[in-house]
Amino acid sequence: MNSNLVKFNIIALLSLTIASCANSGTSESNNGNPAVANAQEPATLNLVANGEDFVRQGFVTKDGWTMSFNRLDVNLAEVTAYQIDGAFEPTETDTLDGLEYQERVSLVDTPQVIDLAEGEADATPILVTDAEVTPGFYNAMAWQVDTAGADSPLAGKTIVMQGTATKDDRVINFDISLDRPIQYLCGEYVGDERKGMVEADSPGEIETTFHFDHVFGDAETSADEAINVDALGFEPLAQLASNDSLTIDDATLTQQLSAEDQEKLTKAVIGLGHVGEGHCAVIE
Repeated sequence: MNSNLVKFNIIALLSLTIASCANSGTSESNNGNPAVANAQEPATLNLVANGEDFVRQGFVTKDGWTMSFNRLDVNLAEVTAYQIDGAFEPTETDTLDGLEYQERVSLVDTPQVIDLAEGEADATPILVTDAEVTPGFYNAMAWQVDTAGADSPLAGKTIVMQGTATKDDRVINFDISLDRPIQYLCGEYVGDERKGMVEADSPGEIETTFHFDHVFGDAETSADEAINVDALGFEPLAQLASNDSLTIDDATLTQQLSAEDQEKLTKAVIGLGHVGEGHCAVIE
């Protein structure tokens, strides 16, 4: 056989293999017109994760502690984007099986540990993955913060926060781990720009946003605002520190926090997940 022909066939096979692996997501269409669905050229949808300036730049809590994060790891899992007709407002009674969608694309099947504190203070949100999708408006998204498996650096945890908290002349090094799995269902991204629009010649983007000011509050916001009234703050955690060091897991937090503070922490962690400023529903 001609050696050049053999080389050509091998190169062609390798190209097909690489192309088949490039798409990190899987998509499904419920479009009632297969001819129209098949005629659309695939486009790219990017998934990013964002801890906002609170995580990248640090901030002052409602009770006066200056927070600086070295790492803030979350175990992100089961991220799925949807095209749904009309405005979609999720509720706690919704189920994933009950969603009526035109397009569905799975973006994260295997859980990924994302460090929300990664990058410089002005860094853009972290690119988690991208996928080839059918063009259109992806105005709904489901995602989980899940307990990491035994082979993960976050084994047995959903979130780990590491850094320093400073107030007056006291500096506390903290390592706080949580194990609180949450399933979110979200509607359209709310922010300065619209996200989720995908065209054949213009990639789109959707975002999982984490609002850690819900946990600690924000000194730049009025004390009587809900974000501060409902937040735990850092002072209850500072009281658990020993020799200006706090290494604590979820089980110990449950034992040592007061019932009121435990309730605040629980509600705050549930409220972490957003799409920009858009709220998400927590579903079963």
